[in-house]
Amino acid sequence: MKKLLAVTSCPTGIAHTYMAAESLLKMAEEKGVPLKVEKRGALGVEDELTLEEIAEAHAIILAADTDVLESRFAGKPIIKVGVAEGIRNPAGLIEQALAKEAAQAQAAAPMQEQAKKEGSSVRTGAYKHLMTGVSNMLPLVVAGGIIIAISFIFGITAFQEEGTLPAALMSIGGGAAFALMIPILSGFIAFSIADRIGLAPGLVGGMLASQLGAGFLGGIISGFLAGYVAKWLRHAIKLPKSLEGIKPILIIPVLSTLIVGLMMVYVVGTPVKTLMDILTTWLTGLNSTNAILLGLLLGAMMAFDMGGPLNKAAYTFAVGLLASQVYGPMAAVMAAGMTPPLGLWLATVIRKNKFSKEERDAGKVAGVMGLAFITEGAIPFAAADPLRVIPGTVLGSAVAGALSMVFGATLQAPHGGAFVLAIPNAVTHLGAYAAAIVIGSVVTAVTVSLLKKSKPTAA
Repeated sequence: MKKLLAVTSCPTGIAHTYMAAESLLKMAEEKGVPLKVEKRGALGVEDELTLEEIAEAHAIILAADTDVLESRFAGKPIIKVGVAEGIRNPAGLIEQALAKEAAQAQAAAPMQEQAKKEGSSVRTGAYKHLMTGVSNMLPLVVAGGIIIAISFIFGITAFQEEGTLPAALMSIGGGAAFALMIPILSGFIAFSIADRIGLAPGLVGGMLASQLGAGFLGGIISGFLAGYVAKWLRHAIKLPKSLEGIKPILIIPVLSTLIVGLMMVYVVGTPVKTLMDILTTWLTGLNSTNAILLGLLLGAMMAFDMGGPLNKAAYTFAVGLLASQVYGPMAAVMAAGMTPPLGLWLATVIRKNKFSKEERDAGKVAGVMGLAFITEGAIPFAAADPLRVIPGTVLGSAVAGALSMVFGATLQAPHGGAFVLAIPNAVTHLGAYAAAIVIGSVVTAVTVSLLKKSKPTAA
């Protein structure tokens, strides 16, 4: 019997990773196909695939939006898709994998090239590299943001008094965790492009972006610059075999770091800092009309693909601005991200006749995920009825994001949902902010209820 392996991974490593794994495992069990899934989530690598298992596997399914060390599977047929496809189409992926021709060991290089051609150009290019950086940066941002929020329990300005616990918390969260945010983002973008030789120039470039005031945009640029410079040097520098060992240890790190450093200091840093200053000034001085438009846009992006590229783009934009002490977009993004699952849960409560028993049960789970700011809780509903569900979630999230911006809400912590809101002073205008989430959820529930058809046989 043909054995299959799979790897699932999403940028946050919280929901999509495990939902895709569960979907694939359930379908494999139904089809009687042996399948093991490696999950590369926020807790690290779980159920890691061994060399023996890879050697015995007929084919590999990669449902991932981040780097998953694909080189391990050289010589094996590979199905490459985004992680959301693993949730939506497990049967199709398993059938494709089973239909693949078994690869011979000597066919390793051609198979790798074929796998690259078959994969999505978005997820194997810039998007994948960016999401690898974001996924490695997120733990620092979440930890730093929540620790900063905890320091506010003692008062918004309590950290200014040296030697106090609030000062220590601010030093840990802001002075350490947030200080590493941009270097890690840059370093792991470069790592995704060039493997380990990209880390040194990527980290240094990211640190320079922070020091020069180029912010997260500078960090993204330095990451891509470092990765491609290091990758180019690896192929361009030819040495005798006896000296090849010093290339990744001495020559490439020194040259790539020097090139990236000089580029950041003399070419990239100043214009990007100017751009970041303009963006920061604009965001901090938004009038009501512009605030509504920005909130609508961010909110709609969060709900349109629920964890996909648009969702992650909006989230990355808001998280990046935390380093520039701009907190309004983060509040709008989290409100908009909580709204889809909360709104769908509410819809299953107020219009039970529109949903099956299984959907009503799924609604309860979605409600809990919504409270925790896991937008992916809405995916089962959207996958089952996209033309009726997605318009409702987009409208509700756009309303929530716009109201959050208009109310002037700001949020220091980039994750945690309702549980972070319980921390005193973590969010400004708490009552109005909660109202924005509630109103957005109601808009989603009402819209979806109006669009969906009744189920006469529902219990």
